[in-house]
Amino acid sequence: MKDSLFMPHSLKELWEVIEHVPDALIYAGGTDLLVKLRKGIIKVGPMVCLEKIEELKVIEDRGDKVFIGAGVSHSDILRSDIINTNFPVLIRAIEVLGSPQIRNMGTIGGNIVTASPAGDTLPPLYVLEAQLELHTSNSKRQLPIDQFIKGPGKTQLKNGEILTGILIPKAYGFNIHHFEKVGKRKALSISIVSFCALLRLSAEGVVEDARFSWGSVGPTVIRSHDVESLLIGNRLSIEMLNRASEQVKKVIRPIDDIRASAWYRKEVACNLLMRLINYKDE
Repeated sequence: MKDSLFMPHSLKELWEVIEHVPDALIYAGGTDLLVKLRKGIIKVGPMVCLEKIEELKVIEDRGDKVFIGAGVSHSDILRSDIINTNFPVLIRAIEVLGSPQIRNMGTIGGNIVTASPAGDTLPPLYVLEAQLELHTSNSKRQLPIDQFIKGPGKTQLKNGEILTGILIPKAYGFNIHHFEKVGKRKALSISIVSFCALLRLSAEGVVEDARFSWGSVGPTVIRSHDVESLLIGNRLSIEMLNRASEQVKKVIRPIDDIRASAWYRKEVACNLLMRLINYKDE
């Protein structure tokens, strides 16, 4: 049983496998798993692949919300009319996520559960206020994504529990849907900083609603309601963005690493916010 690989074809079969092999490692696309195996971060043991479970591969319009199965690949999201229509900011993030091969194999559920501060889908899911559906063989619960992710590689996932899907409220009325990341290269790079913004502007240019999130500037994606509230009720201007940038420096917590210094990350995070002035007429 040590090196066994299980490929259930339904959630019912999955629960049976988990019952008999509770310590098995569960994975979907396996893109992060392969890296960790090669680096010796995890050891080879019994594994459960979710790739054959069609229940995890659905995208459904549910009225005021959209459901995305955890096993939906990034490429399938890019091809989805439902996602393109309702969540262009998620599309923009996935367009620059990894290589075509990674987008074909990797799943949105895997990107969430990996819980990397640099995960490209996470900043959009934070501003979209995504809810995660978590299942065991006999229970079901929902958690907001910002409560699910606790730190790098750390989540609220319990033993015997899997992420089955993401439920996203439709983002009505926003006229700026912006995602941008800075890395040493383009699509294949791990983000030095990523930034996501949803803005609703009146005809006069007054900010009626604002949601901002940053990746790679702390142990988790950071969304700051304090920064958002500085802009709401004011015209989108260089002056207001400057004030908001000062608040950004107080709330983000970047580190020095091989890719960039903490100082550089702070400067980039503020500059990405400032660049919103270029998109106010989107």
